Amino acid sequence: MAEHTSSSIDIEAAPADVMGVIADFARYPEWTGEVKEAEVLEKDAAGRAGKVRLLLDAGAIKDDHTLAYTWTGDHEVSWTLVKSQMLRALDGSYRLRPLDGGARTEVTYQLTVDVKIPMLGMIKRKAEKVIIDRALAGLKKRVESGPAAS
Repeated sequence: MAEHTSSSIDIEAAPADVMGVIADFARYPEWTGEVKEAEVLEKDAAGRAGKVRLLLDAGAIKDDHTLAYTWTGDHEVSWTLVKSQMLRALDGSYRLRPLDGGARTEVTYQLTVDVKIPMLGMIKRKAEKVIIDRALAGLKKRVESGPAAS
């Protein structure tokens, strides 16, 4: 099995508020930086995104890929790569853990990336770490800034 990279951050908000931002794919371009476009292609029985197309521009890496999402309860979402131009794998998850009676949330982001072009494992791990750290920082900033105007 491929190695993965993970990191955690504490966010000053309830898990439901954090998951609300994670599940709002239409707003990803506002806070993720690398995601320029997000389109929900399919929804699950509960109305949550089941399949999402993402247009990514991360400098050297530009990709149009589709991810399949699995929602586990109210505190976990994971995804796997369905199709991509540049990637062989893009599997990850967000796991939320309530802190301080639910007033704060620890968010753990785990990611495994495999590109179609040859790349040293050490460089891949560093890229995963950069992606995770940026995503967690963007998520924290977006959640803690409060509800955005619709």
